[in-house]
Amino acid sequence: MRRGPKRDVAQEITNLIIRAIEAGTLPWRRPWKKTGMGGAPLRAGGVPYTGINRLYLWAVADHYGHGSRYWMTYRQAQELGGQVRKGETAEPSIYFNTTKKTEIDQTNGEESSKTIRFMRAYSVFNASQIDGLPPHFYPSPVPEAPPTPSEKAAAIVSFFTPIPADIRHGGDRAYYTPGGDFIQLPSPNVFRSEDGYVATKAHELGHWTGHSSRLAREFGKRFGDKAYAFEELVALSGQSAPHGTLQ
Repeated sequence: MRRGPKRDVAQEITNLIIRAIEAGTLPWRRPWKKTGMGGAPLRAGGVPYTGINRLYLWAVADHYGHGSRYWMTYRQAQELGGQVRKGETAEPSIYFNTTKKTEIDQTNGEESSKTIRFMRAYSVFNASQIDGLPPHFYPSPVPEAPPTPSEKAAAIVSFFTPIPADIRHGGDRAYYTPGGDFIQLPSPNVFRSEDGYVATKAHELGHWTGHSSRLAREFGKRFGDKAYAFEELVALSGQSAPHGTLQ
C-alpha cells in the first residue's frame, strides 16, 4: 500500500500558533468574556498537559471555540461511552522520549550505547467534539448578563444601521472573512460593555471596507508583511472612528 507524505507535526503546530496570533485579539485585551470551562487543557483522566501540548491544544481550543478542557483519543472516548461525531477532525498530541541503541564496533568488537531522541504524535479530540461522555467532561452553561450599556446608545444605532455588512453572532472569536464577505462576532451579551462590542464591530468593519467589491484593498499575504501591517492600521482607525463620530 502506498503511503502519503510524512506528516510534519512540528510545522503544523507552528502554523496553528501563527494563525492564532494573526486571527485573534490578544487574550489580555479581549473585550468579551470567554464561555465554557476555561483553563489549561487536560487529559481524559484530568492530568494537565505540559510543554508544547499545553500551548498547542489551548490554541486549538481557542481557535475553534471548543468549550471543554478535556482531550482524549478515539479509543478513550469509546471506553468512556462516548462517540466522536462524524466529520470531526483530530489534533496531534506530541510525545517525546529517548531510547538507547547498542552498537558494536566491527574492528574490535566493543559495544557502545547511543541515546536516540524521538518524537511521536497521537490523535486526540476535544470533549466538545464527542457525544455521550459523562457530564463532567462538558462545560456548564454560563449565565449571560447584559453588558454595561453605552451612554451613546442612540448615536451607535444611528451610525451602524445604514452599513450593509453581513454581521453574524456566535462563538468566541471576532473576525472578517473576505472569502465569505461576512463579519463574525461573539454574542453581544458576552461583552463586558456595549462600548467594547461597538469597538470590536468597528474594527472588523474596517477590514470589511477592503473587500474587492468596495475599496479593493490588499489584505496582506502573511503575518507581518507591509500590506498586513497597513490593513491592521486601517482597521484600528476604523475602530476609533465611531468614538470620534459619536462624541
